[in-house]
Amino acid sequence: MAVASVSERDRIQFEGRWYVLATSARIEGQLQTLKRDDLFALFDRYGDILPWEGGQQGLYLQDTRFLSHSELLLNGTRPLHLNTSVKEDGCALTVELMNPDLQRDGGVTLRKGSVHVLRRKLLWDGACHEQVRLTHHGVDPVELEIELRLDADFVDVFELRGVQRERRGQRTEVQGDAASLVFGYLGLDERPRRTVVQFEPVPTQTSPGVARFALRMEPGEQSSIRWQVACEAPGTHHTPSLGHDDAWQRHADYVQHTHTGRCKATSSNPMMNRWLERSGADLDMLTTALPTGPFPYAGVPWYCTTFGRDALITALQCLWLRPDLARGALAFLAATQATDNDASTDAEPGKILHEARSSEMAVTREVPFGRYYGSVDATPLFVMLAAAYWRRTAEHDFIRELWPHVLAALQWIDRYGDRDGDGFVEYARRSGDGLVQQGWKDSHDSVFHADGRMAAPPIALCEVQGYVYAAKRGAAELAEALGDLEAAARWLHDAQALKERFQKRFWCEDLGLYALALDGDKQPCTVASSNAGHALWTGIAAPEHAARIATRVLDRDLFSGWGVRTLGSGQAHYNPMSYHNGSVWPHDNAMICEGLARYGHMEAALTLLRSAFDSTLHFEGGRLPELYCGFQRRDGEGPTRYPVACSPQAWASAAAFGMLAGCLGLEFDAGSRQVRLRSPRLPGFIDWLRIERLQVGDAQVDLLLQRYRDSVGVDVMQRAGDVEVSVLV
Repeated sequence: MAVASVSERDRIQFEGRWYVLATSARIEGQLQTLKRDDLFALFDRYGDILPWEGGQQGLYLQDTRFLSHSELLLNGTRPLHLNTSVKEDGCALTVELMNPDLQRDGGVTLRKGSVHVLRRKLLWDGACHEQVRLTHHGVDPVELEIELRLDADFVDVFELRGVQRERRGQRTEVQGDAASLVFGYLGLDERPRRTVVQFEPVPTQTSPGVARFALRMEPGEQSSIRWQVACEAPGTHHTPSLGHDDAWQRHADYVQHTHTGRCKATSSNPMMNRWLERSGADLDMLTTALPTGPFPYAGVPWYCTTFGRDALITALQCLWLRPDLARGALAFLAATQATDNDASTDAEPGKILHEARSSEMAVTREVPFGRYYGSVDATPLFVMLAAAYWRRTAEHDFIRELWPHVLAALQWIDRYGDRDGDGFVEYARRSGDGLVQQGWKDSHDSVFHADGRMAAPPIALCEVQGYVYAAKRGAAELAEALGDLEAAARWLHDAQALKERFQKRFWCEDLGLYALALDGDKQPCTVASSNAGHALWTGIAAPEHAARIATRVLDRDLFSGWGVRTLGSGQAHYNPMSYHNGSVWPHDNAMICEGLARYGHMEAALTLLRSAFDSTLHFEGGRLPELYCGFQRRDGEGPTRYPVACSPQAWASAAAFGMLAGCLGLEFDAGSRQVRLRSPRLPGFIDWLRIERLQVGDAQVDLLLQRYRDSVGVDVMQRAGDVEVSVLV
């Protein structure tokens, strides 16, 4: 049979294996997130890392926690909190503290607020640089002891996610000298890892895990203490001699260089600008410089590594203003494209990477994700992005270099993707411990029938057929550009045939949507889900079906008021607090929004843009998390948070730019140096939008878009080079 029930024991086994556990009710509060290349950190608002079971706080490299405790005490007491702020680029943190009332022998020796404590942290060059500056605002001299408590547990991120280990490697005895502490660990992978802490000035006293500084301060005097926490892991490089001031200067130079000349969108609405600025800054934070180019890591803390699907969708959503991310993603995924047939990693020739990790548990194969290929959609998305990148940039040499990888991906689609030869791409896990579900909704219980029975493989997902359709059309465009007209005609024919099959097998008239999937017996999973909206994004939907979907996604069972739910509220397995069965995902809504706009359903598209914008008003700094709960919107309240959502998350950050591009109908033909806006619209909360330094080849243009009642006026404010701007109605 192709439909199977999952026993409760199996359900727990599947769910507990790669599922992110939330086992504690203790509240960590709003964590302060920093990231620079492969290094990231989660601090509390004091700038501390406090150890407790189930806590995420720490300094991480290669999915390993290199610092699990970092606590600053003033005369043995925690200071009082004043303020915390993270720099926009996500590398630096500033915390302001002051002393509490300090007592000795029953009397107050220092009144609260006499000493101001300024903490500044910077992630740079594989290390966390910190300075503590104390300013004495009292009237009498004061003696203080600054105590720093440190520890490093070298826990793998999968342990924090809930994966149980039978045994671990060995921590070594804490080493060091008068000016340093060294924590060490030898993993089961036989690779050494070290955390090296260097202090300036030399502490008054050090012991394993503790450094103390005795200070005497006169009124008006300032004192500073600095330390550097360097993470040393296999294959990493760090320059220990890089001082605190040098690190900050290089950081400032980097920020200046990064933002000079970059495309920018600004609107009449300050809160919209906050969302756009936060989203752009988070994309910068998550982007890591790899040898193949910039690559957007998926999210902090659970997915701070290379993910194929996430990077491809992120790059597609922000391609219009950040084509460099697309180039970097394509180059890395081409370099890691599978060449062998390896069931243990779900790899097949031509398949695009799902994720890659280099932590201890990945190296020892305690988790299968060292280099893992268990996603059915990354391969067609790779071809989609290659074609979109060509339209956006017309970089002929890069596309020709990429072309063998595009061909290999297309061969995978036809040979391995279509497992049973029915013309649809489906998946069935081959590895013993990989992902059961291999679409973007990869929870174990995300694909099922209307009566709640799990669908058995091979499973053909609705949205994946759309990705394949768009990939074939994109491949035809690339083939034509490279002069292979015969191949172009063949892929266009294949795409059209797939579109016709798709309408017949997936459309559910009673549901008003495309089926979630076909199971192994080719029976449709007639479940109301957001997946059908992706069929609009790729263009595989029939126009009459698109009209039904445009109405359907805004019905109360699917639309929460904060966005389209992943699953309708009347469906089996619906749970607004679940990961994929009733929650709201910003990137999912962005793709649906773009799809609605593509088919001309602008009011529905603008509704989704508005709901996402409204959501940002309730999240700190306007940052949309990976997902939030799907409860119905209530007056005067914000969306309900999902407890272990990644924040920031790359495709959630890119959602703002995807939605905006969709509603503006932005299209590019870089080969002809054309920018087109097809029936552009702006939401009611934006009167005007300015796009500056929009690059097309070696030309550049500034646009001003003005909202009118049912249209948008477009003015070219500045033009440098040969580029044509047109508005199509």
